[in-house]
Amino acid sequence: MKPGDELPPLRIPITRTLIVAGAVASRDYQDVHHDAELAREKGSPDIFMNILTTNGLVGRYITDHFGPRAVLRRVAIRLGAPNHPGDTMVLTGTITEVDGDTASVRVVGANGLGNHVTGSVTVEVKR
Repeated sequence: MKPGDELPPLRIPITRTLIVAGAVASRDYQDVHHDAELAREKGSPDIFMNILTTNGLVGRYITDHFGPRAVLRRVAIRLGAPNHPGDTMVLTGTITEVDGDTASVRVVGANGLGNHVTGSVTVEVKR
């Protein structure tokens, strides 16, 4: 691994089930994550993914790439365009820095509306 290396993209279909299951698993019972009618009343065209689900998907993307010895040391993300059912989020990553067994990775998750998530992950790959 070296700076400039790109991780292969990961395409994640955004389904209603993924959104609701992620919200329930993270105990986020905000209606905008499971009730389409109430989400529309609050100005959204449909339910949308919560940040905890996005954070988990970013972590999965990194650990799937670096393997079972990967340990996430830092995850710093920022949300942008919402993930709605029927869209696809494509996660991409670029290694920005390497220090021994530790790498910093710039991550972007884009959907049909734009960038859903941007951020950086520090991962240690234990030998």
